[in-house]
Amino acid sequence: MAEGILRHAAGDLFEVHSAGSKPAGYVHPKACQVMKEIGIDISHHTSKHMSEFSNRKVDTVITVCGNADQACPMFPGQVNRYHWGFDDPAHATGTEEEVLKVFQRVRDQIKLVFEAYAAGYREAQSKSSTQEPP
Repeated sequence: MAEGILRHAAGDLFEVHSAGSKPAGYVHPKACQVMKEIGIDISHHTSKHMSEFSNRKVDTVITVCGNADQACPMFPGQVNRYHWGFDDPAHATGTEEEVLKVFQRVRDQIKLVFEAYAAGYREAQSKSSTQEPP
């Protein structure tokens, strides 16, 4: 969900990929469902291990689940690292409706944080491009 939301909010600013330290091997159907509710299609996304990105230039790493900030390796040349700990809705229990509500809540939390992050990034880029050199 985080990848889909950040791509939607800032895909024109930077390349966005998601990966995990223990990927499930699939994108959860409820994640696809709740993202579709807000007009974002993640059905084509894949579950990837973070090692797929170890040989790539990475400028920013954003971790979003539990201890992902501790499990995430350092990437060469990494400039920025952020952690926002959201509940993992895949671990939700209860009725179908209760589980769906957890997915929706986490989606909305991620959307709020990532849209603010993208807006701040966009504003910083705008200011730096309009400033005259010293």
